[in-house]
Amino acid sequence: MSTHNHADRLDLTDLVGRYAAAVDGRDTAALAALFTTDAEFVQPSALVRRGQSPTVAGPEQITATVLGAVGHLHSTHHAVGQQVLTVEGDAADGLVYCQAHHIYRVEDGFRDNSLAIRYRDSYRRVDGRWLVARRELTVDFAEDRPVTVPGT
Repeated sequence: MSTHNHADRLDLTDLVGRYAAAVDGRDTAALAALFTTDAEFVQPSALVRRGQSPTVAGPEQITATVLGAVGHLHSTHHAVGQQVLTVEGDAADGLVYCQAHHIYRVEDGFRDNSLAIRYRDSYRRVDGRWLVARRELTVDFAEDRPVTVPGT
């Protein structure tokens, strides 16, 4: 593996981590900055409202969709796991595993709707920076359980 390829892999790992941090921090500008201008985000059909397309395009629409989906929650916590990356020049593909925790309030406390997810990503280097060109979300399984949220 070349040094350049190693640096690319580190940059791509950082990109995926910045996505998780932007979603968890509800940071619209930071999230939008991670996508190419022609990026696509593909959601599982089960997560899409009837009559809407599972695919949204463009950084602003992707950001609105992703943050809109979590805006009603108390908090989220995306724990990124292993990544399988293929880098070829200024293009790359990735398979990213993530445990996505969605904390919501109930009458007597909080619950966590935890999803084991995978992202099938395509990345493109634009002006020296790696960006997400396409992200497809797959949910492998979900569990819902009570949790304690300190300080609430």
